Amino acid sequence: MAERLAGKIAVVTGAANGIGEGIAEQLRTEGAQVIGLDLAGGDHDVDLLDEAAVNAMMARIGAAHGRIDILVNAAAFAVFGWIDTLTYAQWKATLAGELDIVFLPTRAAWPWLKASAGASIINFASANAYHALPGSPALAHCAGKGGVLAMTRQLAMEGAPHNIRANTISPGFIQTAATRRHMAIDPLLEEQVLTKNMLKRLGEPKDIAFGAVWLASDEARYVTGADIAIDAGATAW
Repeated sequence: MAERLAGKIAVVTGAANGIGEGIAEQLRTEGAQVIGLDLAGGDHDVDLLDEAAVNAMMARIGAAHGRIDILVNAAAFAVFGWIDTLTYAQWKATLAGELDIVFLPTRAAWPWLKASAGASIINFASANAYHALPGSPALAHCAGKGGVLAMTRQLAMEGAPHNIRANTISPGFIQTAATRRHMAIDPLLEEQVLTKNMLKRLGEPKDIAFGAVWLASDEARYVTGADIAIDAGATAW
C-alpha cells in the first residue's frame, strides 16, 4: 500500500536519529512531504525547547505549505537516575524534555493543523507510562511519559471540533543509539527487558514507524484519544 500518505505535509521532531528518523523515512516512503526538525541534523535545525524559535519555525512551515497534516512529536530527552541520586535540575530537565518538547511544537502548529482537512498528531508515551521496569532508574522518564499520555487525551478532545486527531504510541524497548548506550552501561538490561516481553526480541525504529504511518493515514480517521502499545506484549501482563 505505497503512497498511503500522498499529498500530506508532515512535520517530524527528533527526525535526526532513533524513532524519529525511522518514522520520517517511512512517512516519505508512503508519499508524505516530510519536514524533519531536530537540534542538529534534521531538514531544519531548531531548539525545540526555545519557544520563540519553535513558533517561528512552525510559522515558516505553515506559510510555505498552507497547512500541516501530520505532526509527529518524536523528540525527547531524559535523565535516568534513582530517586536518591536524581537532582531537582535533572528532574526539571527531563520533564521539559518529555512534556515541554511536545507542548511547544503542538501549540505552534495548531493553526496549521486546523487548516488541514483532517490532521493527525502522533505523540509518544511509553511502556514506562504503565509499568516500572526492574533495574531501570527511570523515575523522571516515567512521570514525563505518563504526562504525555494524559496531555494527548486532552488534545484529542480539543482537536475534535477541528477534525484534528491526537493519539499516542507507547513503545517498548527499541534499539536506538541512546538505548544501546544504556545496554552498554548495564549488561543485564537486555535480559530484564526480554523477561518482560512476550515476544523475545528487542524492537527497532521501523516497528514504531509502521504504527505511526497507520495513525497518520486516513485509514485511522476514526481513531483519536487512543494509545497504541508497540511493546512485544510487555504491558499486557
